[in-house]
Amino acid sequence: MMIRSRHKAAALAVLIGAAMLSAPSAFALQKVRVGMNWLPEGEHCGFYQAKATGLYEKAGLDVDLRPGGPDQNVAILVASGQEDLAMGSSFTTLNLTAQGVAAQMVASYLQKDPQTLVAHPDQGVTTLADLKGRPIMVAKFSQGEFWQFLKAKYGFADSQLRPYTYNAAVFLSDPTSVQQGYVTEDEFFLGKAMKKPPVILLLADYGYQNYASGLFGTKAYIDAHPDIVQAVVTTTAQGYNECMTGDYSPATKAITKANPDHSAALMDFKVKEMRERGMVTGGDAAKLGVGAMTDARWKEFFDTMVSAGVYKPTLDYKAAYTLQFTNTGIGAGK
Repeated sequence: MMIRSRHKAAALAVLIGAAMLSAPSAFALQKVRVGMNWLPEGEHCGFYQAKATGLYEKAGLDVDLRPGGPDQNVAILVASGQEDLAMGSSFTTLNLTAQGVAAQMVASYLQKDPQTLVAHPDQGVTTLADLKGRPIMVAKFSQGEFWQFLKAKYGFADSQLRPYTYNAAVFLSDPTSVQQGYVTEDEFFLGKAMKKPPVILLLADYGYQNYASGLFGTKAYIDAHPDIVQAVVTTTAQGYNECMTGDYSPATKAITKANPDHSAALMDFKVKEMRERGMVTGGDAAKLGVGAMTDARWKEFFDTMVSAGVYKPTLDYKAAYTLQFTNTGIGAGK
């Protein structure tokens, strides 16, 4: 009996061990596919910092950061279920809502949209008002977004529009020209080819309230995975806070590896601009924490776009966002 009992015990141990190996681990990381709104760049610092330093893993997440690009439409990728969450702007979820797709922004990691208009020095341009009536090179895509703000708030007209070719040579060859830009790279690229620094007008400083570098998903995914969404929102906010207050070299290494065309020098310039302009930790984030959003700002932005004719006043704009996961207090009061 003793021998047979031992055989039974050994067999039972083998069965239990096999079951443990074949069953999913109770501590398995939750996989999340997160799409970037462009090729990996400095504005994505918080995501890559959280990934590189293990913040996501500590939060129980296996985050797959998926680069965007000119041939990627993150709204379609999220709506079709190919990505769980992705970076977008206020326009992204408002447009989806207007199209009958239930989607929500859950956090915004930039309090200031980097969008700019850039002019040459010594041309009598110091404020946005100085550009009224002047030809401005604006991309087709942008004509449906920030250009509508300029028309509604500052009286700009479509007759000012000129093609934007994404080629700085056109701008540099004509001292009277004006083009759209990005505050996190305008001077880095253009300044090297100009005798004097360009005149850079950050639209956010003139009331452009678009939430840029936000995180969004379909309402179905958000409602089904609130714990995962909260973990992504919080750990990404921690990543951005580290980028703004400490050593962001882990993010630099990850971004430059994922996008070799993005140099470490450009990364340093972008982080410097974001820090000095309070693009991540300023605004509502100063009180509510990195990633903050508010009802008041969403309403102001929506009302402006309604006055510009972009959206119908009957659109339920509140369906395009939720404050359930944001306003975590991370980095507040600094």
